[in-house]
Amino acid sequence: MGKEKVGLYPGTFDPIHNGHLDIIGRSLRLVDKLVIGVAINAGKGPVFTLEERVDMVRRECSRLQADGAVDVRPFSGLVVNFADEVGATILVRGLRSVTDFDYEFQMTGMNARLNPAVETVFLTASLGQQAIASKLIREIAMFGGDIAPFVPADVKERTMARMKERE
Repeated sequence: MGKEKVGLYPGTFDPIHNGHLDIIGRSLRLVDKLVIGVAINAGKGPVFTLEERVDMVRRECSRLQADGAVDVRPFSGLVVNFADEVGATILVRGLRSVTDFDYEFQMTGMNARLNPAVETVFLTASLGQQAIASKLIREIAMFGGDIAPFVPADVKERTMARMKERE
């Protein structure tokens, strides 16, 4: 039996949405264990605290019934350093558009220079998931729009409640 293949799917997840869950589910077909790294990323001014985002990701991943194949952890700093820390050799990134690719292509090059042992794998968004972005979900919620098609029910309730608090 070979060495366990560990993947890392990093992101801010503010909030986690159906596109993220699609990438997580499909990633589990490629790796034995998937670490979901929830980035502190204070620079992005997240709507939810780190603890809240970790909790939401854990709750939604528990519904995937992946039997311990998913580990959700907060992190800060360089993704490649966190990959080393968790034993990941595969970095999973989701792509929705050409714009995503331009950014991710640059990051992949830099990460490969920093840690050539970590290979980046891109998964394109499934049909119907391409337009979903946390930023757009927050904007729709802020104006009282219906985010139900884009997020799980629990995330919808928490996001709508947070937007009411911010009024």
